Amino acid sequence: MLKKFKKIILYVIFVIIFVKCAEVVFRSKVIETGAKDETPISVYKEFNYGDYTTIKLLHTETGQVEDVPMDIYLYGVVSAEMPVSFELEALKSQAVVARTYTIYKIMNGGKHIEQNADICDNSLCCQAWISKENRLARWEEEKREENWLKIENAVNSTIGKVILYEGQPINAFFHSNSGGSTESPVNVWGGSYPYLQTVETSGENNYSSYSSELIVTKDELIQKMLDKYADFQIDFAVENNLQILENTEGGRVKKIKIGNKEISGTDCRQIFSLRSAKFNVQIDNDNIKFSCLGYGHGVGLSQCGADTLAKNGYDYIGIVKYYYKDVEISE
Repeated sequence: MLKKFKKIILYVIFVIIFVKCAEVVFRSKVIETGAKDETPISVYKEFNYGDYTTIKLLHTETGQVEDVPMDIYLYGVVSAEMPVSFELEALKSQAVVARTYTIYKIMNGGKHIEQNADICDNSLCCQAWISKENRLARWEEEKREENWLKIENAVNSTIGKVILYEGQPINAFFHSNSGGSTESPVNVWGGSYPYLQTVETSGENNYSSYSSELIVTKDELIQKMLDKYADFQIDFAVENNLQILENTEGGRVKKIKIGNKEISGTDCRQIFSLRSAKFNVQIDNDNIKFSCLGYGHGVGLSQCGADTLAKNGYDYIGIVKYYYKDVEISE
């Protein structure tokens, strides 16, 4: 009888250990992003918004790390990233996107672990941020109070709102102007996210960031390519030595031939400092002209598109769900 009792006890202990181990595995989801500007492998812990009420902000000019309440930090992000003249619902969508982007970076380690920071104030690295003092100084004096109250309203009316996919904060990429259609991240960084798909946006042509041109001389093109590729060569007399070979679903250049090199549209954008990888190129005597549509990488929410949607009656939830597919917004 005693032996049988001991066996039952051992069996119960085994079951408890097994269940606990299974629970840990279930609550930790491992995802390989594949994006060049992201940590290749991310381990998600169970999401609790209460863990992110304060962030460690790295000021890149001074190297100082400052503890800032999340929503105070977002005042500086929203006012730096989106024009205050945009519709309030667009500003609210930017607040939710910026909050989600920040939390995603914290949960996945970010780029500033060595500096003991969660995120920095540089838009080329993380997302833009500006202090209230500097922001007010750049606005006309008679509009400062009204503008700042609008920024506060956008953030305060969305407190705690985070974009979730399968219960986890998303990597909420955003950009200025999509040039009519957004881009899949696989064509920009090589990573893939089910909630980031190509969507069309009308009305972006009403903004100054919609189109741009860059003209370089043939010699300048050769030098810029040589700076990147030491073995670069091109003979402009040869037909089709400068041509777009393939476009993405979002209309951006996927592959372009320049002399003896076939490079991605993203690489071409970086080499020539183009506003967008959605461009056409033509030779005009001794010059090369790039004609671009849009501004930014084109992935995720378009800020000009968000403003257009708001003008057409979308609220911030509708705007968010337009650009990020199959997501929910936390209560």
